[in-house]
Order: sequence, then C-alpha cells, then structure tokens
Amino acid sequence: MDEACRNCPALCETRTQVVHGYGDVGADFLFVGERPTARADETGVPFAGAGGSDGDGGLRRMLERLGLCAVDSPAERPELENVYLTTLTRCRDPERGPTDEEVDNCEPFLNAEIRMINPEILVPVGERTLAELGTEYTTTPVDDLTLPEDHAQRIRGRGFELVPMIDPRDQTDDQTQAWLEAFVELMASDYRQTKGRRER
Repeated sequence: MDEACRNCPALCETRTQVVHGYGDVGADFLFVGERPTARADETGVPFAGAGGSDGDGGLRRMLERLGLCAVDSPAERPELENVYLTTLTRCRDPERGPTDEEVDNCEPFLNAEIRMINPEILVPVGERTLAELGTEYTTTPVDDLTLPEDHAQRIRGRGFELVPMIDPRDQTDDQTQAWLEAFVELMASDYRQTKGRRER
C-alpha cells in the first residue's frame, strides 16, 4: 500500500495522511465506508470518530457490542478481532465527498484489500459504498440496491454476502438496533457457506 500516493492531486493538498485499511487480516467481516472521517485523517484508522459525540464513534460502539472490538483498547489503535475496516477512497477533502475519478483511482487499493482479507461478509456503509460494492460483487441491478430499504438486509453476492448499513452518523437508535440484531443473527448462522452463491 502506497503511503505517499499522488494519484489524486487535489486530495494530496487536503489530506493529513493516506488512510489504508486497518484490522484483523484474517477477518470474516470487512466494513467499507466512502472516505476517511476527519478523525481517521488524523489517526490513520478508518471510521475513527464516525458518529456519536464521544470521539469513539457510533461504529466502534456497535463493534464493541458485537464483541469485535476490545472495549478498553485505545481510540487511535482499537483492538479488532475478526473485522477489517477500510474505505473506497484513502484521502479526505474536508469540504466534499470523493469524485468518481477519485473512487476509481483508489479501486486497486480496495480490490487488493478484499483479495488479501478474503472476507465472508462485506458491509457497505452508506449509499455510495453500497452502489459501488453492489455493482462489483452482486448480480443485483444497482438501482435495486438502496438505503434505507436494504439496511440490515442480507444480499447474496458473487463470493460474498453483503449486509448494508446506513452511515452510523445518520442512523436512528432503532436503525442501529435493527442492524445489530440482524448481524448477531448472521454471526450465529453458518455464514461461511455463502461463498459461491449467486442469487440474491
């Protein structure tokens, strides 16, 4: 992974650092966001500070509740088990989301991480990420993949199962609870049999 990537000149001027993936490289669960958060740009850890007002973020609290993140681990270096975190793009502009060209420029990094981790479950976080991963990894027409309709739903893909999530910063308490309950049920199931299925 290139720590000094210059593929997107505009983002090179606004980023603090390149934020590549972070977590358990043998994970079954891979969470993919759209771009680094402001806190991730500072710490180098994807999703840092994503949601909530306590600095740890809504996603971290969700991972703690699922037993995938050690509760007492430091915010800047959370101890993750069976989960890997990454984003479509590796650099942040504080004023805007990534352009299509910037997403395309980062696609080799994301593809390399997905091949390296070889997860069973992909968790697209947010509408943009769902569209990108849905196009690449499912046979479902991208127009049929939407949030909040597909929040906490299991979508069969090509070699993976997708469990989309509304961005933690935008979730209601009920939506958070619904996603957690669906994911607990998934974790208790024989989800490792999903690879190779092509139907939704």
